Amino acid sequence: MKTITRLLLWIIIFFFGSTIAAVVVYKWMPVYITPLMITRSIENDDEMQHKWVPIEEISENMALAVVSSEDNLFMSHSGFDFDQIQKAIEEAEKTGRQRGASTISQQTAKNVFLWNGRSWVRKGLEAYFTVLIELIWGKERIMEVYLNSIEMGPGIYGAEAVAQAHFDKSASKLTRREAALIAATLPNPLKYSSKNPSKYMRKRQRQITRLMGLVENPHIGC
Repeated sequence: MKTITRLLLWIIIFFFGSTIAAVVVYKWMPVYITPLMITRSIENDDEMQHKWVPIEEISENMALAVVSSEDNLFMSHSGFDFDQIQKAIEEAEKTGRQRGASTISQQTAKNVFLWNGRSWVRKGLEAYFTVLIELIWGKERIMEVYLNSIEMGPGIYGAEAVAQAHFDKSASKLTRREAALIAATLPNPLKYSSKNPSKYMRKRQRQITRLMGLVENPHIGC
């Protein structure tokens, strides 16, 4: 019994020690590859397009667009938008359809440290890593990692890669309308394209562009 207890204790110590160490390392080190990138490459055999750039080399329009479309309370919440979570639960109960209520912080935690899936174990780990990155990284670093790691098209990850592939320019040169169009793809970047946008995408682009003018605190350190 003592041996089992000691083993469990070491497992717990190893888990917390290794995960906290990983978060601390990534506070400073660029995230060059994520579990999703590896999974997609194996599943689809796509050529991966990804180039890490500092947040100073990504247009402020890009951060503003994703905050406006994905998480307008990003600068004020502590990693979770409990109002949106509650609304998503109520909507699922009424309609039977599930919709995402993840914040940018949660999406970043999932992209960098975890696998895709809907299990309670993965959601629990996502919450754990979200708390860690909020405490250790802060908002500017979370946004920097998010904009460099988020899937933005088949085999395309990050603002620099999508800017080069779809607009033939660097991420630092993205306009408000281009950033809004990219942000419009994020719910499903494998279905929607910022290179060949549909009428629906153009409509979402206009909506996000309008929302970008309503965000009270657009400057996120970029």
